[in-house]
Amino acid sequence: MPRPLPSAVMPLLSDPLLLWPTADSVRVVWFTEGRGEHHHVCAGDNLERQIPAQSRRLDHLGEDARSHVGEQHGQGELYKHIHRRDIHRHEAIVDALVPGERVPYQVVSDVDGQQASSEIYTLAAAPTPGTPLNILLTSDHQILPMVAANLEKVAQTVGRVDAVFFAGDLVNVPDRASEWFDDNRGNAFFACLQGRAHYPLGGRLWRGGEILQYAPIFPCIGNHEVMGIATGPDALNLSFARPRQAARDLGFAQDQLEAESFNTWSYEAIFGVPPYYAVSFGDVRLVSLYATRIWRSPEPGTRGKYGEHPEDLADPKRWGYGELIFEPICAGSAQYAWLERELASSAFRTARFRVVMLHHPVHGLGGNIVPPYTDPHPHIERDATGQVTAVGYSYPKAEDVLIRDLQPLLEASGVQLVLFGHCHLWNRFTSGATHYLETSNVGNTFGAYPPGRPRSPLPAGDDYQPTGDPNGLEPVIPNLAPLIDPDGKPQAYLASNEITAFSILETATGTVTSYRFDTREPDSPVIAFDAFGLAAL
Repeated sequence: MPRPLPSAVMPLLSDPLLLWPTADSVRVVWFTEGRGEHHHVCAGDNLERQIPAQSRRLDHLGEDARSHVGEQHGQGELYKHIHRRDIHRHEAIVDALVPGERVPYQVVSDVDGQQASSEIYTLAAAPTPGTPLNILLTSDHQILPMVAANLEKVAQTVGRVDAVFFAGDLVNVPDRASEWFDDNRGNAFFACLQGRAHYPLGGRLWRGGEILQYAPIFPCIGNHEVMGIATGPDALNLSFARPRQAARDLGFAQDQLEAESFNTWSYEAIFGVPPYYAVSFGDVRLVSLYATRIWRSPEPGTRGKYGEHPEDLADPKRWGYGELIFEPICAGSAQYAWLERELASSAFRTARFRVVMLHHPVHGLGGNIVPPYTDPHPHIERDATGQVTAVGYSYPKAEDVLIRDLQPLLEASGVQLVLFGHCHLWNRFTSGATHYLETSNVGNTFGAYPPGRPRSPLPAGDDYQPTGDPNGLEPVIPNLAPLIDPDGKPQAYLASNEITAFSILETATGTVTSYRFDTREPDSPVIAFDAFGLAAL
């Protein structure tokens, strides 16, 4: 039997976080190891109100041989098989709030006879229109090396932010509990966003920033929020997934489809959120979409973007089906119809700032923007006996649904900012009055491919763009302090494993400012390197 996790003696796995504020309430959420009892929030100037919490077990969270938790370092010393942890989520709704007033609060839990309480923080209802806000724009944290430093510098530079818009890929494996709470490398997701990290980088120990205890987070689904098929008892599987229809074709019943294709169970359980949604927050109407696909290797001879592994050809149950799109967003789909209604709504049309967030890039210089965002077209070759000899996938550029269907709808509806991630860099584009921004550079960059630097490998064919933005826009050169390339020219991007970036939307002025910080020089200043304004109503 595995030894107990060290966190089992630490009842609170996270500080409290704030979710889904309304005009007079906000949800307070926290997590414990073990079910416990008497979970509640104390709120008020003297913490005089006691609001009981509703609790639920997060059934799919666990660890495996690749976990970094306790004494385990990803080498299987502690867990050689999947071990489900007894993690519980607690949520209390603090209501009767007055807009614009911050209220002290504290969470309290009893676990195994031990009472644990958080420090005292403050919460608030959703801000009213006209309230000046600083909103952090970020994505792709994924337990990456620069996250803790990035968020510590957010707190030092901006002070208290009012919300976080998070464009997907929060962790690497959403069913791996330690990545959310207690990864022993010191940079678990909540730890970094709550000032509890302890990650060494550049000769300094970084703590992250106290953000989520005071400001709500609004996430969206990236490819790393999606779990694949459970293929065995040894590893939590992210990449082995198949389309829903493929699961049907293989004979799985309707109630088995999510388990035998892909699911977002842990993400939805942690945040209590539907796959796509829209909310108003001060002067901002935020629309969060489910627009992502599985990542596959571009290398030939793999279960990859462009074909199946030769050893899998005889067994369709082992096929990867290319870079399959998880949730349709093409014209005629349920999500697209929902989006049309939202963009036509009074809440959207009257908002001063209209922001759409999705994970997959619409425009970009990164490697992950290719192939085009469309369902893979399979090409199956067989010999004279009917045996499959090759499976390939193509992605016709004319069928890129983000360009063909989504972009015209967003721009015609007056969207000012489209926020996305996935390529682990910073770059910006404009099309009319709409700005397209990726601000996800926190480590493990995939590089950038400006003109003259081709992506590789790519399949042959005119549909594939080897360099620049494959969808035809010129990147914007940062207008304050761009980085300079070896030829002395300003770079239109930031793709670095040493220099990190974050962006802030200031609603008082409608300005989005991007900042960079060189982690190799911990005492160096944070530099504002780009700023642009959103054309307000």
